[in-house]
Amino acid sequence: MTRISSSFWFKFSVITASVAGIMMLSGCAKKEAQDITTLNIGFQKYGLLPIVKERGALDKALKEQGITIKWVEFPAGPQLLEGLNVGSVVFGEAGEAPPIFAQAANSNLVYVANQPAAPNAEALIVPKNSAIQSIQDLKGKRIVLNKGSNVHYLLLKLLEKNHLTLNDIQVVYLPPADARAAFEKGAVDAWVIWDPFFAAAEQQIGARVLATGQNLVSNHQFYLADRKFAQNHPEVLKTLVNELNQSTEWVKTHQDDAAKLLEKPTALDFNILKTSISRMGFGVTPLSTQVVNEQQQVADAFYQQKLIPQPLKIQDAILTGAIK
Repeated sequence: MTRISSSFWFKFSVITASVAGIMMLSGCAKKEAQDITTLNIGFQKYGLLPIVKERGALDKALKEQGITIKWVEFPAGPQLLEGLNVGSVVFGEAGEAPPIFAQAANSNLVYVANQPAAPNAEALIVPKNSAIQSIQDLKGKRIVLNKGSNVHYLLLKLLEKNHLTLNDIQVVYLPPADARAAFEKGAVDAWVIWDPFFAAAEQQIGARVLATGQNLVSNHQFYLADRKFAQNHPEVLKTLVNELNQSTEWVKTHQDDAAKLLEKPTALDFNILKTSISRMGFGVTPLSTQVVNEQQQVADAFYQQKLIPQPLKIQDAILTGAIK
C-alpha cells in the first residue's frame, strides 16, 4: 500500500521460547515493560491497523495493562518506517518492500509478525480497450509503477517468467495517484499496482487484469517494531500480535463491516473496499523460516537491480528465537 502497500515497525506473540530468551538477556526487561504508559503505533489509511483502530479492541486490551495507544497516521510504508527509525512510533505495518529499503539504510527495525500471502491483491493491468493481451505484448511498451514497492518485485517476476527483462520495456516510475492519471490519459500502456488502487482501477475505469501475483509472488504484509522496544517489551508485543490475529479473524468473517469501517478514512467506495479486503491474507503470526527466505529473495532481487546499495540479510532484522 500502500501497500498500498509505501519507515519502521514491531514484534510478536505466541513465542514463549523467544520471550524467555529475551527476558534472560535483559534482567530489567520486566521493569521496563511495566514503565511504558503510551504506545505510539504507525498506520496508513488502508490495511488491518486502521480497522483495528476503528474497532478499539486493541486500545481496550492494552488499557487493561495501563497503556494508552497514540495512533500516528502516515501516507505510506516508507514514511512510516522512517517514523519508526527516528522514534516517533515504535510499531507499524508495511508491505514487503519498505522494510528492505529501511534495513538497507541501517535502520533499527525488527520483523515481528506477518499476514499470510496475498498474491491476488496486486496486479499488472491495462486499459479496458487495450490491444495488449499478454506479457509478451509489453515489449517496447511503457509500464508505470511505484519504484521500490512490492509491485516492483512483481514486475521483475512477470518479466522473468516470460523471458523478458527491464531492457525490453520502458519503465515509468510514479506514485499511485500520478500513475493513475497517466494510465487514464493513455500516457502509459500498463500499470503494476496494489489494492485498494487496483480494485479502484478495475471498478471505476474498467481496467483489465493481465496478470496478478498468483503463483509468482507472496505479497506479505509485515508488522515491524523498533528493536529496543521489541527487546524490552515482549509481553506488550505478545498482546499486540494476539489482538491483531483476532482482528483479522473478525475481518475474514465480517468483510462488509470491515469495508464500512474504512469508507470514511479512505474516502473509497464500499464495493472497492470490499473487493480489496477479500484479497487480504487473514491471520497474523510470527515469521516462519519460509517467510524469511521469501523476503530474502525480494531483497536479493532488489540488490541485483541496484535498487539497494549492498546485499543484506533479512535474518539480521529477526530477533533471536523469533522464528516459529
